[in-house]
Parts: sequence; C-alpha cells; structure tokens
Amino acid sequence: MSKPVQQYNKLAKLLHWLSAITIIGLFSLGLWMVDLNYYHEWYHTAPHIHKSVGLCLFAVTLVRIIWKKATAAPSIEGKNWEIKAAKSAHTLLYILLLGMFISGYMISTADGSGIDVFNWFTVQGFGSIVENQEDIAGVIHYYLAFILIGLAAVHASAALKHHFINKDNTLKKMI
Repeated sequence: MSKPVQQYNKLAKLLHWLSAITIIGLFSLGLWMVDLNYYHEWYHTAPHIHKSVGLCLFAVTLVRIIWKKATAAPSIEGKNWEIKAAKSAHTLLYILLLGMFISGYMISTADGSGIDVFNWFTVQGFGSIVENQEDIAGVIHYYLAFILIGLAAVHASAALKHHFINKDNTLKKMI
C-alpha cells in the first residue's frame, strides 16, 4: 500500500503559481490596454504581448490539466461542503480559463489573420464563424475575465482562511 500524498509535487506547484501570476498580469494588462488610443506607443505592443502570453498560458493550462490527471494529489481538507465547493471551484476555474482562451482566440482571428506568438510562430486563424464575432467574443471575454478574477480571489481567500483560521495544511500543500 502506498503512502497518501501530503503535498503537491514541484511541477504542480510551479504550474499553479505561474498560472496565478500570469492570470493576474493578463487581467491587469487587458484592463489597461482597452483604453489605449491609436496614437499611444503601446497600442500595438500591449495586445501583442497579451495574445502571446495568453496562448502560452493556454499551453501551460493544457499541460497542467494532463499533469493533474496523471499524478496523485493530496486530499482536500475541510468539511464535506468545503470539499465539494473546492472541487467545484477548481473545475470552474479551468472552464473559465478555457472560455477565456476560446473567446480571446475568436476576438483575435475574426478577420482571418493568425496570432503571432512573440514573433516565434503564428497560430492560424479561422476567420469569422458568426456575424460580429469579435464584438460578441469581446463581451464574453470581458465578463469571463471578471468572473475568473473573482473566483480566483475566493480561491485565495479560502486558502488563507484554512491557513490562518482553521490552521490546517491546505495552503502549505501548494507552497
């Protein structure tokens, strides 16, 4: 019989914190860049960085999902409702991320052009699938971003609650 896992493995921790920092950065950059006018020096650069980092995060998220399925993880601590809430929140975080990636891709490729990732390679665009695709996808992307950040804040608050109030190992497992 194998011993139960006490902590997340190093790759899981790295991917978690890399994702968290990247999501906060993309959210901040996204909010800032939507108000740039055509003559601003960052008008083209900020969206290029946002798209490139977003596609890299998509790749990291796919690796993260595969790694999560392939490796053992520590059990979730707490009351039954907390465990169910945590599992639901984790699933919803991944769904929101996938929605962000899809809507961002649909915004950027509605005109049929691809997305240059740091000028290393181009992800092919498929063009518009529906009328006003970039506008519809833009609204979806915008609201999903706020929901994602809100849920991430709840996720972080729950971890801090477990650490400081419950005094259990929930946060320590991921540090």
